[in-house]
Amino acid sequence: MALLRRWRRGWDLVGQSPSWRDETLRELRLNAAAFIVTIYGDVVVPRGGILWTGTLIALCAEVGINESLVRTAVSRLVAAEQLAGERIGRRSYYRLRQSAQAAFLEAADLLYGTDRPAQGWQIIHDATLRPDEARRRRIGHMGGPVFIRPDRGQPAPEGATVFHAGRVSSAGSVAGFWDLRALQEGYERFLSLFRGVDARGMGDAEALVARLLLVHAYRFVLLRDPRLPEEHLPPDWNGAEARALFRRLYEALTPAAHRHVAACCEGVDGLLPAETAATEARRAGLLGNS
Repeated sequence: MALLRRWRRGWDLVGQSPSWRDETLRELRLNAAAFIVTIYGDVVVPRGGILWTGTLIALCAEVGINESLVRTAVSRLVAAEQLAGERIGRRSYYRLRQSAQAAFLEAADLLYGTDRPAQGWQIIHDATLRPDEARRRRIGHMGGPVFIRPDRGQPAPEGATVFHAGRVSSAGSVAGFWDLRALQEGYERFLSLFRGVDARGMGDAEALVARLLLVHAYRFVLLRDPRLPEEHLPPDWNGAEARALFRRLYEALTPAAHRHVAACCEGVDGLLPAETAATEARRAGLLGNS
């Protein structure tokens, strides 16, 4: 209870939690395991990758995820080999497993890294790649064992043959290999939830939770977006507007959010630092996209 009181002091600075938070929680219908992945990706990984369970429970409580759901979700993430637990004295800590680091780093590069234009296309021949797996990896299905994606130097899928194309002659047919309409709807949902958020006057705890919700909502859409070159996008494409909002709001929330991390988030060696070289690199990447 003392830990939760420490967290909630940040909300007291603005009187009460804002209506946008409640609306966002209703819209997002947070899954405990997915939100814990967001916490680790945004807060914990750039600060060493280890977090005390008590901090995780307190953070999740602020978005309506109770302790029982947290513990169940953590167990599932351990079984999925994303987290590993350790006890020190009477406390339990969970760290990111080595086997999960590649996926976390790829997601972090998409979220915080500098935008890199595609250098043509990869045409992939892979008889083992299933269409649902291709969609998860943002690869378009051309038909049969043939797939396509913008070429940003990604390694070839294991066992696949990859051909490199400088350009394609029909923009419409290329865009049709992805469900861009669903992505547009996802970006519009994100924009409607966060356009009116104002970081000014937020308490530190509020800013951290707001930033986590921002990352969680944006990540859900971005990780399905193939980031096609502009000439292959529909005229009303809203992905760039969503990206600009994410950058602006993330930067605005970060100073207060980092103060709260340093005040209340605990790892094996005590409170986590407000800033690290990794957090600074992330902010530099976002500012470099402006």
